[in-house]
Amino acid sequence: MDFERALSATRWILLAVSLTVVAGVVRAEQWIVAGRVVGVSDGDTITVLDAGKAQHVVRLGGIDAPERKQPFGSAAKEVLSSLVFDRRVEARCWKRDRYGREVCSVFVGMRDIGLAMIGDGYAWHYKAFEKEQSVEDRAAYARTEADARSARKGLWRDAAPVPPWDWRKETRSQ
Repeated sequence: MDFERALSATRWILLAVSLTVVAGVVRAEQWIVAGRVVGVSDGDTITVLDAGKAQHVVRLGGIDAPERKQPFGSAAKEVLSSLVFDRRVEARCWKRDRYGREVCSVFVGMRDIGLAMIGDGYAWHYKAFEKEQSVEDRAAYARTEADARSARKGLWRDAAPVPPWDWRKETRSQ
């Protein structure tokens, strides 16, 4: 009888692990930051003031926008500002990056701001971290980037846009 219980428990554990793998994302911890955007650092980083007056530096997960000194860097910051500044957001966070920023999907109402930045042509889908996204988000971000490229929106008007991760690497090596 104990063997049957152990076997049954093992099956449930395997099912739970399988469902997690199928979902395409494993997050040990998730939390919500809700509040008003009081700052926009660049095209993928904002500051959110919560109800307790604590400031949260939030990195939009799933995207990478041009750096400030890079072509379209200022434009990306302006576009992000127009989408979120002084607005109430809900940031669904899953980790802190090496700079201490909370990495999150950010929403104004039901609108996914990272997806909007990609769709407007002011951010890349950050494929180096796509495994942190759900299968659905990963597909939507990739499809939206392809559509923005095809339509030559934003930074895709440039003949050869340089992804920020390559630009940072080149800048560091100089």
